[in-house]
Amino acid sequence: MSAPFSDVCALRSVHNPYRVLIAGGCYAGLAAAINLFQSCDTFDDPIPLDITIVDERDGFYHVIGSPLALSSKSYAEKAWVKYKDIPVLQRPDVRFVHGSVSKIDPESKTATILEKPNKTERAELYDFFIAATGLRRVWPVVPQSQSRDEYLEEAGRHIDAVTNSTAPVLVVGGGAVGIEMAAELKETQPNVQVTLAHSRSKLLSAEPLPDNVKDCALELTEEAKVNVLLNHRLKSSTPVTNAQDGTVVYDVEFENGHKMTASQVIMAVSRSVPSTTYMPAETLTEEGYVNVLPTLQLSSDKIPNALSHFAVGDLIHWSGIKRCGSAMHQGKFAGLNIHQIILQEIQGKEPVLNKLAETPPMIGLAVGKNALSYGGDGMKYGTQVMEWFFEADLGFRIVWDHLRLGM
Repeated sequence: MSAPFSDVCALRSVHNPYRVLIAGGCYAGLAAAINLFQSCDTFDDPIPLDITIVDERDGFYHVIGSPLALSSKSYAEKAWVKYKDIPVLQRPDVRFVHGSVSKIDPESKTATILEKPNKTERAELYDFFIAATGLRRVWPVVPQSQSRDEYLEEAGRHIDAVTNSTAPVLVVGGGAVGIEMAAELKETQPNVQVTLAHSRSKLLSAEPLPDNVKDCALELTEEAKVNVLLNHRLKSSTPVTNAQDGTVVYDVEFENGHKMTASQVIMAVSRSVPSTTYMPAETLTEEGYVNVLPTLQLSSDKIPNALSHFAVGDLIHWSGIKRCGSAMHQGKFAGLNIHQIILQEIQGKEPVLNKLAETPPMIGLAVGKNALSYGGDGMKYGTQVMEWFFEADLGFRIVWDHLRLGM
């Protein structure tokens, strides 16, 4: 017979809580933490927790807002909120560590953490671990700064450079990031000439989407007054300094022989890499993604305590296009599933675990004043779609409220 609920909770007191370590404090990591502690708060006898969130940044950065954050200084201020300024997380059972997880030992349930600013190394014990560090993306897809103050300086320099452009700004790469970056730049800085160059015959060529979606993306991009060059693979970009005033422009040449002069060249084409170097090699694919069960627990039978370890967000090996919505959904499931496992220990009941379904291709794309969506209901586009999916701030308010960050 299992011990009464209150007796087990007494054993798990504030002095001996369930320790949950989350690597990554963006969409998936925050969703996991919030859903877990809100589930544990709902009982007459609250389940004691100690949640530690480790992140290289000192705050939550709205990654999908990057195209606007790197075009508008006022929006850049909004897109990064320090963890200490997020109301729902200001509670004694949630701690933040500005740093990174360098490795985990699943057998002893111990993580090695490197704390900033000096990369001081320390060990952290846990009962449950959640990997939510996402993909490592390069500049200017996302800012590389790790503090809000440095980020504002980084974004400000970039915005000043493109605002003062005398020749066209060239965005290279016609994936979702490149399209949104070019369109937001033109929307916020209408006097700047913006050219988007893509190496293939259709935009979004790397995504498993129907041709009508890719064609619509082109139409909306051109409607946003962005000059689109298809079948233009960048060959070289050579900086040239004006001897009189010291300004720099770029002599650009494409492999098809086309040449142009650009005031700035923004590379929006890069292969993002999963940030999973701290994970045991047995849990990873050849590309570095984490293999998980539908419950988001590690699927490897080669490491101990695999079912106490979860992975969520862009770093998991799963179907579908990497999206903010999917990351938050997976984080929620991980938090709820840890709660179910805790209840099993307390009440002796078999846990009812949420399971992730196979995810078909879907996308939401902001293109200036319009947006394009594709999913189970087919394709939709226009200003109303922009309002539904992104509103006027590339989804910041939607995400903030969905995660209940202001509570």
